[in-house]
Amino acid sequence: MNHRTQFESQVQRWIKAGLIDAEVGSRIIDFETGQERRASLRWPVLLALAFGGILCAAGVTLFVAAHWADLSPAIRFSLVLFMVAVFHIGGAALAERFPPLATTLHALGTATLGAAIFLTAQIFNLRENWATGILLWAVGATAGYILLRDWIQAGMLSLLVPAWLVGQWSITTQWHSGSLRPVAVGLVLTAVSYLSARIGDQESAARQTLVWIGGLALFPCLVFLITAGYGEGNIANDPPPLGLFTLTIGWIVALAGPLIFAWLLRGRAVWVNSLWAIWAFGVILCASYTHSFEGYTYHEYLGPKLGLYAMLVLGSIGLVAWGLNEKRKERVNLGVAGFAISVLFFYFDSFMGKLGRSASLLLLGVLCLAGGYALEVTRRNLMARMENNQ
Repeated sequence: MNHRTQFESQVQRWIKAGLIDAEVGSRIIDFETGQERRASLRWPVLLALAFGGILCAAGVTLFVAAHWADLSPAIRFSLVLFMVAVFHIGGAALAERFPPLATTLHALGTATLGAAIFLTAQIFNLRENWATGILLWAVGATAGYILLRDWIQAGMLSLLVPAWLVGQWSITTQWHSGSLRPVAVGLVLTAVSYLSARIGDQESAARQTLVWIGGLALFPCLVFLITAGYGEGNIANDPPPLGLFTLTIGWIVALAGPLIFAWLLRGRAVWVNSLWAIWAFGVILCASYTHSFEGYTYHEYLGPKLGLYAMLVLGSIGLVAWGLNEKRKERVNLGVAGFAISVLFFYFDSFMGKLGRSASLLLLGVLCLAGGYALEVTRRNLMARMENNQ
């Protein structure tokens, strides 16, 4: 029985129960059928627009690159300006007739703005640092979001601002050690802030975009956080460390920036994000402490390593609890996935090399089968509980 048949049977029960008359029931069925038809056509159109936009951007890039050496500086600059203008003008012209295509064209216009900024610097041999170019690009994306309130502009802005901060920090600290840890903590907190953009049933397209970006970026940023804790400041030939003032500014931006942004999105609920800041700082301290025990015996090294993995498991459980409390399924799913990944990495890191080949593979198979089943059952129960509480 398909969705339409089920819906029609429900409407018929309402008619028989006297809740609505036959005419109203027929109008409800016609309306829902039209909505379903439009929804079924929406995804192919969006996919076509997305691929078309990517192919168009690639084609323009290849065309300009193929003829770049043959063009004079004046023609190059005019071409750069024309590319930015034509996409935005086309998007403005189609805003009323075909909004999805207008959104695609505006996205191409903002993407082309970045290329235009860096190409202009090349044309006129400007020697500014590359982070300034990203800043100008972010300013353009900010203007695009203010004018359009577009989810793509919001997504590009959410990527460009951290990219500018990281770029500027790397330029400022390139001849010093001790710069990775503030960046790593700041990126994790930024991903958490994006992931927490939605509370309950908020359906803003911009907030949904932030949630997707935060969810996709959280695990890679966490890997970078552990790597920064492990590797930095432990090499004898490291450059001189950062000065106290510069390091303090870096930590203030890394901690306060994501929390202020989370406060703008979540209001008083930002206190949960503050707990994640403490957790991220604890993870990087545990990673640094664990690295200091490398070269010790297995039993001496196992204790600090257990502490690091305990922090990761604590974060996974906290993410699940956070999702249940605010009724967000993506956080529950990420928390369950994080727990499974932490257990697997702990097995590979601590036990697999201590067992025989056959025993290690057998135990790994049992762990994957039994653990996967248990986690999936737990996830479904958590989802059902969350839906019952809504």
